[in-house]
Amino acid sequence: MQSTEVISVNIWQMLISLLNLLILFLILKKFMYKPVKKTLEERQKLIDERFDNAQKAQADADSAKTEYEAKLAAADSEASDIIKQARAKAERKSEKIVSSAKSKADDILRQAQTDAELEKKKAEADIKNEITEVSSLLTEKLLGREINSADHRDFINSFIEKIGEEND
Repeated sequence: MQSTEVISVNIWQMLISLLNLLILFLILKKFMYKPVKKTLEERQKLIDERFDNAQKAQADADSAKTEYEAKLAAADSEASDIIKQARAKAERKSEKIVSSAKSKADDILRQAQTDAELEKKKAEADIKNEITEVSSLLTEKLLGREINSADHRDFINSFIEKIGEEND
């Protein structure tokens, strides 16, 4: 008979076990469920706060990036304006230098032409004087007498002018 008792089911013992389980469940629910739930809610709040902070930081970063890009574009524009102004200034300076050089070259050329003209006139006057002196001496020797130098110069000058007009 012993063998049947081991396999038998005792209803009272099952009910007591179920009752123990129910009591244990209620105790755990009262003392454990609420604190765990509270801890989970606190963690959820913390996660939500961090997520909100992350979103705010992302929004701030996006606005800072937009502002930075705008400033960078403005700086690029300003740099290109400065480069354009520098090129224009350099071009104007270059034109002034070239203009000044041309003006100086023209002045030097005019001065050289004036000097050459003066030298030419001086050389012509020297040649006239030499011809006058030589012809005066030659005429004196031919005529055997002295001529008035003013008459002689007038005669030679008219002769030279006639020769100059024929050559022109």
